[in-house]
Amino acid sequence: MSKKMWVVRATAKKLKHDKYIEDLHDRLKPNYDVITTNIPLYSKKKRKIAEIDVLAEREDTCDAFEVKCSYRPVKAKKQLRKIRKLVPKVKRTYFFCGESGAIEIIKN
Repeated sequence: MSKKMWVVRATAKKLKHDKYIEDLHDRLKPNYDVITTNIPLYSKKKRKIAEIDVLAEREDTCDAFEVKCSYRPVKAKKQLRKIRKLVPKVKRTYFFCGESGAIEIIKN
């Protein structure tokens, strides 16, 4: 009896959210020294509790950006508040709306 082997070709289509993260990265590149995306944050019990969409560093400043596909500043503010507690070196937090391309500073 022969076994059939199935070959699955998976092409990972970029999600809209990932495209917006990439767009923001390109916009920020000239203004920051280091830009990191999709950084998971874990609890002491090794459970994922948050994710930083974009972390941008310049000299001694570290800024976090929350990307939303549509205009949802309340959800972004909640996520950024959590990030600020977990990562004390973050100085400023921003909300990026992918749909409109707007960047807003979030004051905690």
